[in-house]
Amino acid sequence: MPPIIRKAGRSDLDIMIDWAAREGWNPGLDDAPAFWAADAEGYWVAEEDGVVAAALSLVRYDATYAFLGFYMAHPDYRGRGIGFALWQRAVSNAGDRRIGLDGVVAQQDNYRKSGFVYAHANFRYGGEVQRVEPPGTELVCVSAAHVPMVVAYDARFNPARRDAFLREWLKALSTRESFALIRNAEILGYGTIRACREGHKIGPLFADTETSADLIFRKLVTSVGGGRIYLDIPEPNAAARALCDRYNLKPVFETARMYRGRAPDLPLGQIYGITTFELG
Repeated sequence: MPPIIRKAGRSDLDIMIDWAAREGWNPGLDDAPAFWAADAEGYWVAEEDGVVAAALSLVRYDATYAFLGFYMAHPDYRGRGIGFALWQRAVSNAGDRRIGLDGVVAQQDNYRKSGFVYAHANFRYGGEVQRVEPPGTELVCVSAAHVPMVVAYDARFNPARRDAFLREWLKALSTRESFALIRNAEILGYGTIRACREGHKIGPLFADTETSADLIFRKLVTSVGGGRIYLDIPEPNAAARALCDRYNLKPVFETARMYRGRAPDLPLGQIYGITTFELG
């Protein structure tokens, strides 16, 4: 019998996040509510023998763009075509939308067969970082009053607005905090840091200038007292690589950003950290 393919429920997303941790993707401790808010209809699973055998997310941000992530099969069910059947069903649900994904390098050829085209590499960097408090008073903790400003700024760096996702993501939690650099009532950059299964991950980190990115990075690290920090950067941004070098962050692994449809024209030189490899 073919696998049962269905929309995932909220509890299934917790399973997917646990699987992501098992695969070494190091998800955040409180990612699920924001992921779910982005598109509660955007998560899929395939069942075999009454258990979840494969999973995939296809988060639709608007009528033109979706992002594919969490594409995994349980080790006991790999090599049986279950994951690909799930892929075909979920991708068809995206309609004519442009779809982005961050794929493992070894699977690039398979993604190309499904119409995806390579855009650039993303690299995860990680290492121990000491807290170094940045100067000045222009860095502020993002509050509810700042959310509309941050959402509008964030739209410059993504193929579609992420209003629903960010309204949840920007909530201050004991495990997650966001800071914005605001000068003369204008936002010049912002970033989020969150506790993960291991250490803390920064992302997104968007900034108009390298100096602004450095200040925000330092504020984020200081807010958690330093320690093990991870940052996912687009490879074309030389300033982001320099920031990683400056704070002794080393490459951990690489993925391929690919798109079905024309790659968006994004200001990669101002993207110092993508949100995560699971939800771009």
